[in-house]
Amino acid sequence: MASTRERRAGNDRANLYDEITDKIIAELEAGHLPWVQPWGTANAKASLAMPRNAATRRQYSGINILILWGAVVEHGFPTQHWLTFRQALSLGGHVRRGERGTTVVYADRFLPEDEKARGHETGEDAQAIPFLKRFTVFNMDQCEGLPEEIAAEAPPSPEELIEPRVEALIRSTGVDFRIGGNRAFYVPALDYVQVPPPQAYHEPINWHRTTLHELGHATGHRSRLNRDLAGSFGSKKYAFEELVAEINAAFCCASLGITPTVRHADYIGSWLDVLRDDNRAIVRAASQASKAADWILSFLPESDGSGDRPAHESNRRAA
Repeated sequence: MASTRERRAGNDRANLYDEITDKIIAELEAGHLPWVQPWGTANAKASLAMPRNAATRRQYSGINILILWGAVVEHGFPTQHWLTFRQALSLGGHVRRGERGTTVVYADRFLPEDEKARGHETGEDAQAIPFLKRFTVFNMDQCEGLPEEIAAEAPPSPEELIEPRVEALIRSTGVDFRIGGNRAFYVPALDYVQVPPPQAYHEPINWHRTTLHELGHATGHRSRLNRDLAGSFGSKKYAFEELVAEINAAFCCASLGITPTVRHADYIGSWLDVLRDDNRAIVRAASQASKAADWILSFLPESDGSGDRPAHESNRRAA
């Protein structure tokens, strides 16, 4: 029988999944995509970038990216850098009195006592249960007394470098990439991506956004990250994979200095169905999108000086 502590922990985990899912659902119902924040509005004072821990310089991953982007826009923070309360103190600074932090999460697994007993009795492997644990971080704008070098922001990528970097990235991945036709798609059975030529797009930068979305699907091939790509059009599996590819494209765009955009607004209804049915779906989708973006961005040429090669806050990933 589960202990009171385990029951309380289980309730907290369920509440945390519900909190995250409910917030994302509310955004989608309002017509907002949390992975495509209004970076050009007055509320978005921070430069477009992936959120990082200011002490370790490590990049946050998975659902934490969406949580921290949302906090930056909601509160008008001017930086994408974050610290825990103790990290601020260790750097010689402190969090200003009265400031409220932002809750982020990490994923881990635990073995309940009854599952251990079941495994012992049956001789089967005991099944660990995944869970989320919350902790609090503060934007650097909420802190005082930090060293100047900690506050330094990386310069934005020069616009003229965006297209060559993406093209070099495509070549480096080794994915069979074809240009032609009037539709963008990925064919899992034959493992190739096809997109129309850049001239077919009203804004050439949309060619790059589309390409990163389709490359996101290609990361799911069994020879790469081995996701389930068997969902047929209109199914929840299909909607989930589109959600992964869409969030992946936003993560890649932010890392490359390209403003993310909405590519599949018509899928919002199907995404809402997936999230309402499973309160862990958005956390899993963000985790898989983060892994897909990591795979793609790992092929940036070594000479690239952007400093955006993924390095994560922890080996514990939002799953």
